Amino acid sequence: MSSPFKRVKSVEQSISDTDDPDTKLRKDLTSWDLTVFGVAVVVGAGIFTLTARTAGNLAGPSVSLAFVLAAIACALAALCYAEFASTVPVAGSAYTFTFATFGEFIAWIIGWDLILEFALAASVVAKGWSLYLGNVIGSAASIQITDSVSFDWGAVLLIAVLTVLLALGTKLSSRVSLVITAIKVMVVLLVIVVGAFYISAKNFDPYVPPAAGPDEDANGLHQTLFSAITGAEGSTFGWYGLLAAASLVFFAFIGFDVVATTAEETKNPQKAMPRGILGSLAIVTVLYVAVSLVVSGMVPYPELADKTDPVTGEVSSATLTTAFEVHGVTWAGWVIDLGALAGLTTVVMVLLLGQTRVGFAMARDGLLPRGLAHTGKRGTPVRFTILVGIISGVLAGFFPMGTLEEMVNIGTLFAFVLVSVGVLILRRTRPDLERGFRVPLVPLVPILSILACLWLMLNLSVETWIRFVVWMVLGIVVYFCYGYRNSVFARRERGEQVGTDGVAVDTAGGDGGPLRDT
Repeated sequence: MSSPFKRVKSVEQSISDTDDPDTKLRKDLTSWDLTVFGVAVVVGAGIFTLTARTAGNLAGPSVSLAFVLAAIACALAALCYAEFASTVPVAGSAYTFTFATFGEFIAWIIGWDLILEFALAASVVAKGWSLYLGNVIGSAASIQITDSVSFDWGAVLLIAVLTVLLALGTKLSSRVSLVITAIKVMVVLLVIVVGAFYISAKNFDPYVPPAAGPDEDANGLHQTLFSAITGAEGSTFGWYGLLAAASLVFFAFIGFDVVATTAEETKNPQKAMPRGILGSLAIVTVLYVAVSLVVSGMVPYPELADKTDPVTGEVSSATLTTAFEVHGVTWAGWVIDLGALAGLTTVVMVLLLGQTRVGFAMARDGLLPRGLAHTGKRGTPVRFTILVGIISGVLAGFFPMGTLEEMVNIGTLFAFVLVSVGVLILRRTRPDLERGFRVPLVPLVPILSILACLWLMLNLSVETWIRFVVWMVLGIVVYFCYGYRNSVFARRERGEQVGTDGVAVDTAGGDGGPLRDT
């Protein structure tokens, strides 16, 4: 069989594959729907928790600058995504784009990487939703099974409901997302307006606090890779703290790339995809910077640092509610909990949507069982949607998520790097392609995107890098055990024409005649 690096799927073939009636997705989405999806997935509980925690533990008032740096890296990558999504309007996002430039093996690697990003992110966020639900109902949304095992029924319930909603149709999901997104944006705006009255200019001085020096808990595997390479003393406050904060708050922007996974379901992808991707990123950047300025201006940043109970040893993290409680605005806690519940609901839904579309594209190419690429009467990949819902439900229900948000970060940044490189390659190899959107200042913008993403990756912990490498090695093993021989490319090389059920049938009665789609 041919080398997996030479199995490049042309743009024309990718678009042609979308016409198969058994794996055809319904085109229902507009640029407004895409913008709603983008805002829905990016604005979550992070806006209420990540801003305060990062200000108190890493960056101080400069947390707002950390958000700007992360947004710049995202914007550079977003331009590259917009060009690809308008040129190759096919489900799969970075996976599909990579297949058209690097070939099947690298496409599998990025698809495997996106599985890590979306599946873990959906489970992590669902558990966060469950915590806020517990705050609202006044009791934990989980059941303790044994001393070491608990069942998070709140997270499982959320994933189950959203899985059913996604299976019913993408347009219906978009309408529900619009309503919930409107609620959480209004809550965010209320928080910004009310909090602005309590801002004190003295809380912004110093804007970049002096470095706190070495931290025993931030050495070895827990320090950033950049600190380990340069020998810097710790990543708490100072400029190293600011850079580490930018890499951490990058998690808050996770998801705008999910918009690209719906390209195949968009009515006019050449115009709608760039508008949806760039428009949603612009909106959420303004909201995040505004909230970070409010929270760091309301109270001195040391009051937002993690607190350890001297008796139990439990660590509690500050939230936006903490800043309001200092000023006696107790009602803000209930409003923020409501906003967080609404915010996290749409985040989980759109992450599940992204996961199903990437997996659907991989299954249609045979890298996963092709039966999973079957679409029902509603034009949605129901089988894969249910499978994703079950896996995410198990992860969220039984497994502690801990610091896995960094794993999501490194996976996303890796995808951004390959998409940016892909733009440069496709500009050189296929200059004739009609592009609905073109990245300006090529090759400067894609190169800056690559450098910015690599820089943020360097500022993630050594431990995160080790876990990422292990996950990638596992993906390589899975590919050569299954995808290498079962992909559409491999089967066509063997003279097979394979339908969506993955079975090739001898139409000549077993005498070695031609094969047909089933």
